[in-house]
Amino acid sequence: MHQSRLLIGSTLFVLLLSGCKKEDPSPALAPAPETISQAVMAEPVTPAAKAPVEAPVTAPAPALEPVPTSTASTADAGFSVDTVAISTAVLPPFPFFQIPEGLTGTVKDDKNTINFDSHFFLAGKKMVLVEGRLYYNAMSLISADKRREYSITEYHRNYENAVLALGGAKISETQFTRAIVEAAGGLRETNKYWRSAPPTSGYAHHTYLIRTADKEYWILVSTAAAKPAGNIVVLEKATMTQSLGFLDASAMKEALDTDGRVALYINFDIDASSLRPDSQAAIAEIKTLLDSNAGLKISIEGHTDNSGGAAHNRELSGARARSVLGALVDLGINPSRLSAHGFGPDQPLADNADEAGRAKNRRVELVKI
Repeated sequence: MHQSRLLIGSTLFVLLLSGCKKEDPSPALAPAPETISQAVMAEPVTPAAKAPVEAPVTAPAPALEPVPTSTASTADAGFSVDTVAISTAVLPPFPFFQIPEGLTGTVKDDKNTINFDSHFFLAGKKMVLVEGRLYYNAMSLISADKRREYSITEYHRNYENAVLALGGAKISETQFTRAIVEAAGGLRETNKYWRSAPPTSGYAHHTYLIRTADKEYWILVSTAAAKPAGNIVVLEKATMTQSLGFLDASAMKEALDTDGRVALYINFDIDASSLRPDSQAAIAEIKTLLDSNAGLKISIEGHTDNSGGAAHNRELSGARARSVLGALVDLGINPSRLSAHGFGPDQPLADNADEAGRAKNRRVELVKI
């Protein structure tokens, strides 16, 4: 009987214990509503997390916005004047622009226009050297009576509006950096062909181009960094009108007999070895010289001024000498009578300090062998 009671008690205890174990999950489920409510609160985050996944499909434009890099790399490769439309406007007399109202140009009228010169311009993202008729001036942005002062923005905007009204376009895409100036030969080289505010960072420079059916007008508008001052440069691109006559064959022969050499001023394209059409007269005279003196052998020697790198100029002068040699061979001269050499800036005839001296140094010499 006692054992039966123990057995019944044990059975009841086991049932109670198992009953307790079945109820255990209930407390574990009690926080469930909390977990669900947290998930509901997080729902706005879930779509946001998915948004980046959908964005490339539904709106790729933002990801592709920097695609103009291909255009930028094209611009880096070099500026082409063909990108500027031909102006149909009736242009006023060169240099087109008056000094802004109230301001005074500091360069006198009899000094501000040069019949033929060179000037650097910022085109695209590089400096280019252009030749032709040049006008330049400088001015304070404050009137003489102190009653009128132009801001940098107003000064530039005046010229920009005037250029656009004449059918021109802005062609500079950046401001000067050391890398841009170094690529053009450095500040020392640039300053030889510069009549504006310094080509350095901190100064504002904007280049414009007006194209007509047969002309190019390059315009540089600049302002200083530390003081209210402005500059304007206008260049009508043109080739130089040759004012120095060519030596004829007899004069060449006389110089060779007397000095053993003769200097000729033969025109080539800028920074290139290709002969210009007006050089054919000199080539023809050299042919006549050689035809008239069957035993004459000559060395054709190219020379440059000191503009640009010496190594580049040696290579350029050699290429120009070879162009003359090639032109003579094409006319029937036996190449065994000719040789070609380039000396670059190493054998100047005159001081390179001014344009007259540099022009004299840019030559081709015939040297008797």
